[in-house]
Amino acid sequence: MDTIKVILADDHVIVRNGIKILLESEGEVEVIAEASNGEEAIEKVKQFKPDILISDINMPIMNGIETTAKLKKISPETKTLILSMHDDEEYIIKSVESGASGYLLKDTTKEEFVKALKSVLEGHKYFSGDISDVLVNGYLNKASGVPRSSQAGDSTLVKTDYHITKREKQILKLVYEGHSNKEIADELQKSIRTVETHRFNIMKKLSVGNVTELIRKIDSEPYIIN
Repeated sequence: MDTIKVILADDHVIVRNGIKILLESEGEVEVIAEASNGEEAIEKVKQFKPDILISDINMPIMNGIETTAKLKKISPETKTLILSMHDDEEYIIKSVESGASGYLLKDTTKEEFVKALKSVLEGHKYFSGDISDVLVNGYLNKASGVPRSSQAGDSTLVKTDYHITKREKQILKLVYEGHSNKEIADELQKSIRTVETHRFNIMKKLSVGNVTELIRKIDSEPYIIN
């Protein structure tokens, strides 16, 4: 089998270096270029024409989902494999709907990573077990008309859609209850860095600068965590 030529797109240099070392130690994968954002990834794909683009979701300028959708139009022969710390239903489903051929979490093993690359290269879809479960549940709920967020309760309050994902809402509730990042990480069996990233995204979506402002926001708009 020929070497699988890939481009890595992630805004963290250390992460890209780690992935590159991991993949190239196998001998079957060659990282031919790297990108720090989606726009740069698109240009690198045009220039180097890789077999697969391995992309993170959260990147500046153009995120991984937007990049996947654009890549599908300008370079349909290049497959996209999403590699993310996020296991939220919305991120996963949006990635698939944008044309991603696979979705892996960043705590995946080298063996599964290479297996996913080979599968995607052969034209198949690849999702790790946990991601497959999320996908199935998400599409079943969508098909049955079950809303992703609860609509229970009668309120005259005009509700703003902050696009809080299921995982973010779970973390938001724990923050509101006074739990530390470590306690939340232990509760959800995630790394502290993952929790910190979620908290940053939540604060950005709610336009608050600290926990005090966050608590006030929830107190004034309690539907956010319901």
